[in-house]
Amino acid sequence: MSGEGRPLRADARRKREAILAAAVDVFAERGIEIALDEVARRAGVGIGTLYRHFPTREALITGAYVREIDLLCDGVDDLLAAMPADEALIAWMQRFVGYVAGKPGMALALKSIVTTTDAEALKGSHDRVHAALGRLIDAGRRDGLIRADASSEDVANGLSGVSLANSRPGTRERANRLIALLVDGLRYNATPRGTTR
Repeated sequence: MSGEGRPLRADARRKREAILAAAVDVFAERGIEIALDEVARRAGVGIGTLYRHFPTREALITGAYVREIDLLCDGVDDLLAAMPADEALIAWMQRFVGYVAGKPGMALALKSIVTTTDAEALKGSHDRVHAALGRLIDAGRRDGLIRADASSEDVANGLSGVSLANSRPGTRERANRLIALLVDGLRYNATPRGTTR
């Protein structure tokens, strides 16, 4: 959408998407303080085009974060189609932690801008993460793979802790082990489908 709420033309949408993809890569590689000319160059657009879409660095960081979270959350259906729900939950949480660990500059940037920029956009991403976890947990409960009292709020809190504790490069293996332990706890006392307690 444009700043006035009108849909963007197809070419403007492509440019906006190219800017966001480039921003994610540049921030991950070189940190958020990099000159935005580098983001524009990588996206194949002029700096004026970048600023038309994202008038501030904070707006660009927020846009890049929202894009990444949207891509992550859009993958839930594919995971549920490919594997049992408890394994899909593990895979999704590992992707989430991999995103945080792979983009520490983005996590730091979000921490600094969360109270001063588009809180509604960040809230939308927060809600999408909770909804994705909720879908995975509901599927696991329905299939008797995850305990009935599991909630997306509890799992999100656990995932947040794992992410914060393992946000540096080189901690991915430990994070994956912690996620497996967390999901083992969610499996405990699950009621297999077709049985009653």
